[in-house]
Amino acid sequence: MATATAVSPLLKTPPAVQAHGDVTVTDPALVKRAVKAAALGNAMEWFDFGVYSYIAVTLGKVFFPSGNPTAQLLSTFGAFAAAFLVRPLGGMVFGPLGDRVGRQKVLALTMIMMAAGTFAIGLIPSYASIGVGAPLLLLAARLVQGFSTGGEYAGASTFIAEYAPDKRRGFFGSWLEFGTLAGYIGGAGLVTLMTALLSSHDLVSWGWRIPFLIAGPMGVIGLYLRMRLEETPAFAAELDKAEASRPKVRLREMVAGQWKALLLCMALVLVFNVTDYMLLSYMPSYLTSELKYDETHGLLVVLGVMTLMMIVQPFAGALTDRIGRRPVIAAGCAGFLFLSVPAVLLIRQGSLLAVALGMGALGLLLVCFTAAMPAALPALFPTRVRYGSLSIGFNVSVSLFGGTTPLVVTALIGATGNMMMPAYYMMAAAVVGGFAVWRMSESAGRPLPGSAPAVEQR
Repeated sequence: MATATAVSPLLKTPPAVQAHGDVTVTDPALVKRAVKAAALGNAMEWFDFGVYSYIAVTLGKVFFPSGNPTAQLLSTFGAFAAAFLVRPLGGMVFGPLGDRVGRQKVLALTMIMMAAGTFAIGLIPSYASIGVGAPLLLLAARLVQGFSTGGEYAGASTFIAEYAPDKRRGFFGSWLEFGTLAGYIGGAGLVTLMTALLSSHDLVSWGWRIPFLIAGPMGVIGLYLRMRLEETPAFAAELDKAEASRPKVRLREMVAGQWKALLLCMALVLVFNVTDYMLLSYMPSYLTSELKYDETHGLLVVLGVMTLMMIVQPFAGALTDRIGRRPVIAAGCAGFLFLSVPAVLLIRQGSLLAVALGMGALGLLLVCFTAAMPAALPALFPTRVRYGSLSIGFNVSVSLFGGTTPLVVTALIGATGNMMMPAYYMMAAAVVGGFAVWRMSESAGRPLPGSAPAVEQR
C-alpha cells in the first residue's frame, strides 16, 4: 500500500507506492500537520479581511479626502474590491505552477506575499501627509494581496483534500474554514478591542496601523509551518506518471478541457462567497453606516456569530462525510432563498436580540457552505489540473461576485434607498447555487478524480 510519506517534488514516490499503488494510506499525524499549516494561511488572509472590514470607516478617513462619509466608505470598499480584480491573474500564475512544481512550494510563496502586502498597509502615510499618494499606495498593497491570494484558497483546499482519507475529507476540509473564522475573529476582535480602548482621534492617527503590522510575525510563523510540509501523495503519484519530471500542463487544458467542471465551480463559489462576504465583510458596516446601529454592540454580535460558526464547523464537516456534500449545500441554498428576507428584517428591527437572531440564522446557513466546499470543490477536477483549474474557477467567481459584494450592495442601497438589498442579493445567489447543486455529482466517501483511493492508517 502507498504511504503518505515525505517525497521530494523531483523524485519518484517510494517503492511501496510503485509496487502497490492501488491505495494510499494516510498518516494521521501528517494529515493533521498539513491541515494546520494550510488553515493558518487562510487564517492570515482572513485576519486581514476582518481588520479591513471592521475598520473600513476609519480607513476611509485616513486614506481619502474628508467630505461625504458614504463616499469615503465607497472608496474604501473600492480599494477592497480592487484586490479581487487581480485574483484571477494570481490564480492563472500560481495554479498552473502548483500543478507543475508542487503544492507545498507555491503555498509557501503565497504566504510570503500575503504577509508582505498586509504588513505594508500598516506603514503607509495618511492622505493628510502625502495626499493622493496614500490611496495609491493602499491600492498597490491590496493588489499584492489579491495576486497572492489568487493561489491561496485553491492550493490550501487542494493540499488538504489530497492528504485526507476519502471517508473523512469533509471533516478535515472543514478546518480550512475554521481557520478562516479564527483569522476573522482575531482581526475583528482586535479592532473591537481597539475601538473600545482608543479614542476616535487615536484610532485615526495611529491605532489603525497595529492590526496590519501584526501580519509580519504571523507570516513568518506560517511560512515556517508550510516549509516543513511534505508534498501530497496525489501529486507525488503524478510525478511518477511523468517519470520524475515536472508535469507539463497547459492553461488551455485547465480551462477548455474542464469547462463543465469550471462552470459548476464558479456557480458554487458564487453562492458561497456572496453570502460569506455579505455576512462577514459587509454586515459590520451595514449595521453602523446604514442602520446607524451602535458600533460596539454591532461588532460584538458579529463576533458572537462567528464564534458560533466555529463551534459548529467541524461537526458540519463530519456531517458532509456521512450524508454527502450535496444535501448540505442544497440545505444552505434553500435556507438563503427562503430565510434571507426574515433574517434581514430581524436585523433591521434593531434590538440586540433581533440582530443576534437574524445574524445567527445567516451564520448557521453559511456553515452549510463553509463545511462542505473545501472538500467539494477540489473533487470537481482531476489531480493533473486540480490546483490550476480550481484556482482559475474559484478566483474568477470571487472577483466577479464575492469580493465586489460590499461595493455592489452599498451602491444598490444608495441608488434605490432600499435597505433590503442584502437579502435580495443573497436570494439571487442561492438560486444560482441551487442549480449548481442539482448538476454536480456527489463526492463524499469517494476517491478524488485521477487519484487512488485514500484510507486512514490504523
